[in-house]
Amino acid sequence: MLTLYHTPISPNSRRVWVTLLEKGLEFELVELKLSDGEQFQPDYLAINPFHHIPALVDDGFNVVESLAILDYLEAKYPTPNMLPQDVKDLTIVRMVQMVSVNELLPSIDALVPRIFDLPGEDLEKVEKAQQKIATALTFFEKLLGDRSYFGSDNLTLADVVAGTIVPLFLVRGGISLVEYPKVSAWCDRLMARPTWQASEATPEAFENFRSILVARMQQN
Repeated sequence: MLTLYHTPISPNSRRVWVTLLEKGLEFELVELKLSDGEQFQPDYLAINPFHHIPALVDDGFNVVESLAILDYLEAKYPTPNMLPQDVKDLTIVRMVQMVSVNELLPSIDALVPRIFDLPGEDLEKVEKAQQKIATALTFFEKLLGDRSYFGSDNLTLADVVAGTIVPLFLVRGGISLVEYPKVSAWCDRLMARPTWQASEATPEAFENFRSILVARMQQN
């Protein structure tokens, strides 16, 4: 039995959730309440000693780090296939994954006040973040070409990783996709998929996470 430990607002969690749904696997979804510090409880630390979200347990085998979890799921449950076989297409998938994790996701930090309607926006940091995001989106626009998804006409792990960042967090952070028509159409395709709709963070989830951020600001 597969068990996914997650939190609804986390793009790292959601990419695993979406993959489980896309592969049609049966799994238990266990939400960790970060506001209550459940990620630091001994039971969870026994699964993931780094107290990060998400973690996957498959019949007693613990898998941590979302990209490793995706590779595990693809290797053990290869239907439907979410990694291309062609070397160039596979490389496109890996590049999109790494750019999403190393460039896009860190840039969201500067947009957090906008995303969650909080004070303390640093305009200099926002400008630098916007420049990084523009570079990544331009890169993505070229990589998509005439295909529906990255490296394939079918959904890949690249789409799962990038797609749990771009349509939700970047758009909420005020990033326009007007100059990236292929990325914009790709976002529309993703958001029309039942798996995206089923895993979408609710307004309550956003508000709960906002309250966590407000509490942290007050402590500082």
